[in-house]
Amino acid sequence: METINQNEQALIMGRDFVIISIQPWYYELGSNCKNIALELAKHNRVLYINIPITRKTFYSKTNTSGVNNHCNIIKQKGNKLEQIGHNLWQFYPTTLIESINWLPFTSVFAFINSINNKRFASDIKGAIAKLNFKEVILFNDNDIYNGFYLKELLSPSLYIYYMRDFLQGYSFWKKHSSVLEPKLIKKADLVVTNSLFYKEYCIGFNKNSFYIGQGCKLSLFDPENAGNSPDETAKISNPIIGYVGALDSSRLDHNIIRTIAAYNINWNVVLVGPEDEEFRKSDLHLLRNVHFLGARPIDQLPAYINVFDVCINPQQINFITNGNYPLKIDEYLAMGKPTIATKTKAMELFENYVSLADLPEDYPKLIEHLLANSADHESVQVRISFAQSHTWENSIKLLYDGIKRK
Repeated sequence: METINQNEQALIMGRDFVIISIQPWYYELGSNCKNIALELAKHNRVLYINIPITRKTFYSKTNTSGVNNHCNIIKQKGNKLEQIGHNLWQFYPTTLIESINWLPFTSVFAFINSINNKRFASDIKGAIAKLNFKEVILFNDNDIYNGFYLKELLSPSLYIYYMRDFLQGYSFWKKHSSVLEPKLIKKADLVVTNSLFYKEYCIGFNKNSFYIGQGCKLSLFDPENAGNSPDETAKISNPIIGYVGALDSSRLDHNIIRTIAAYNINWNVVLVGPEDEEFRKSDLHLLRNVHFLGARPIDQLPAYINVFDVCINPQQINFITNGNYPLKIDEYLAMGKPTIATKTKAMELFENYVSLADLPEDYPKLIEHLLANSADHESVQVRISFAQSHTWENSIKLLYDGIKRK
């Protein structure tokens, strides 16, 4: 009974959380913020706000199915508030906002963005009123622009900014976010990060900045329940050097993949994930031992990881990747797999469990070493045990600790 009481003391219960995010609930890939929402909803009511639709997107003919559904709700005045789980609702904002990232001057951008924020806030207020939420805690998942003025417009009891990605490193975000994000961090009541590197960055603007770690969906990434090997891997001979995740050229180094493939033509490099334009056009498609398998639903990924002999995270080192928490590393380790990753600041957390490469040419020799030495039962269990310490439950408890300090 004493243990239960201690656990309950670590929780926040019976509060109303409103979450905004750069990723809508209908985003097809996994999302930190969705996992956070599910964990918060175990003991609190949670309203997850989908990202507002821009006028340009509304009239576009190339939208994803999720965005098209959102647009149809706007057109047909459909059900914009939907319960999607215990204590959990998603909301589709129906007021259009303007596309303004192209504006050359941040002062002009900020002014029009304030108008966009007022439209967005008006929609959110309606949803809050319908659910009768009180003294809401507003949790902003890295949405610098749509969330910039919501502290003033919604007057939440607490405004939390969650930094889990360095958006300033992307060309789309860089110009305005480099000015606005530090200001947003400064005015937030509480800042939480999934990376120690980001915590140190944020604390330079706001002393109420805390590291809350990162969770992994351990129930999914379980080697005992990975399922049958995918059919398309049956024709690929071992050893298989594998990667799962978005093939994003702003993060990943094509040259690392090319170096691995060229070093030993008997190694097969298997890449599972959606490709950006640069990957689609790259000469990697001409290499016989590099296999692009395309995007797969998240619940199928463990089966792919399970057939890999060595897992890789072939990142570049840049402003985007250096502090970014690599969730796929937890997924690899939870499956017990020997893993190699580019050495970044964020990877210091994993240095006792993952082989780290400074240069592209380091990868092949590390792969050789892992193929020869890392399949023993003890090494597998050590990797799994480490990954299992990274739960969303533990991460949310650290979030609650930060809230209680306010």
